[in-house]
Amino acid sequence: TSIKYAGLPWELGLSEAHQILTLNDLRDKVTLRTDGGLRTGQDIVMAAMLGAEEYGIGTASLVAMGCIMVRQCHSNICPVGVCTQNETLREKFTGTAEKVVNLMSFLAEDVRRVLASLGLESLDQAIGRTDLLAQVSRGSAHLDDLDLNSILVNVNSGTPINYTPRHRAEVPDSLDAQILRDAEVFFERGEKIQLQYNVKNTQRAIGARASSEIVRQYGESNLAKDRLSIRLEGSAGQSLGAFAVQGLQLEVVGDANDYAGKGLSGATIIVRPDRNLEGDDNTIIGNTCLYGATSGYIYAAGHAGVRFAVRNSGATSVVEGCGANGCEYMTGGKIAVIGPVGDNFGAGMTGGIAFVWDPSGVFESVANPDSIGWHPIHEIPEEHIAVFKEMIEQHCKYTGSIRGLNLLENWERTISETLAIIPKEVASLIFGNEYRLAG
Repeated sequence: TSIKYAGLPWELGLSEAHQILTLNDLRDKVTLRTDGGLRTGQDIVMAAMLGAEEYGIGTASLVAMGCIMVRQCHSNICPVGVCTQNETLREKFTGTAEKVVNLMSFLAEDVRRVLASLGLESLDQAIGRTDLLAQVSRGSAHLDDLDLNSILVNVNSGTPINYTPRHRAEVPDSLDAQILRDAEVFFERGEKIQLQYNVKNTQRAIGARASSEIVRQYGESNLAKDRLSIRLEGSAGQSLGAFAVQGLQLEVVGDANDYAGKGLSGATIIVRPDRNLEGDDNTIIGNTCLYGATSGYIYAAGHAGVRFAVRNSGATSVVEGCGANGCEYMTGGKIAVIGPVGDNFGAGMTGGIAFVWDPSGVFESVANPDSIGWHPIHEIPEEHIAVFKEMIEQHCKYTGSIRGLNLLENWERTISETLAIIPKEVASLIFGNEYRLAG
């Protein structure tokens, strides 16, 4: 019900933002974009008249790709294969980019038709022209008691204004610009290189531009691991290693902010504490790390924030604790949490596997049983136990984790205290057709 009834119509927020900015002589400093049920050319022209310059066409684009809006995206049983990991269902997907292009072409034609009927030559001429809108009367006092005058206030006397921003706020050059200059030998001749910098939390998305250059030069997965190694000391800003690709290694001695490893695509990210911080009992990376990652590695010798590994579809990671909603909507990859986890772990998880060291036996009280089952690790096939051990070994190798070393030294005890978290969707692949789900 929240899809239909939560929030407010876009017309209210758009018109208010446009009016307030215009009255305060700030309108030309921003671009206003709106979305929320835009389906026809008339919708787009009306949005322009209320002040929007850009328009999001999301749901209609999804429908053009074949979505039939059954609203089962979270259940892995999408009947047309748009949102599922089930290979049989995915074969039913018929969407193509050309279908979306076709939709946009028809929308543009419809916008052109509406503008022509108003005597306007371009969509820009419609921006802010609320004088061309009028409230429709339904012919009944019960239907016409809504007062829309506040939305239709004309703050620019019926004349279109050029809303092209007059001033561009230049973004300071990122650390990646320095990395590209210092790694010239690597990009020109492919020589292995290691760089070192101090970092502060205002430096965001470190590694993203370097990854873009790696893809241009060598392709997405042609380089050996850790060919370009970057060591950072301090507190890294948001989105450390966003979309970072194979061949890049980012090591932070200190801590990292939210969204570390967002969209990770093959790189290795290491975060370990400096000498003044005991990592295993402190948070070392922020919220929503490993969001939407497809491949690569994160080893963090400390706790992660909430929503760790959300929508991870292929990356491998070891952390020493995480907050609420860990592994939410995860569809692939391998996660090891050798520490406490927060509430609602595994909600909507449909693929991959997670290992949770649970010496206190409290995992059952924080897990989400709708999507996952949890099993003592000694009950699952031995090859998965070997994978878990290798993950811990790699974690110790990269971070020097004290907790990880203790777990390896007492491996029999570790095995007895560790759970394998397996989505119900893929349990049969691990246990066969007959299996028991705990929880």
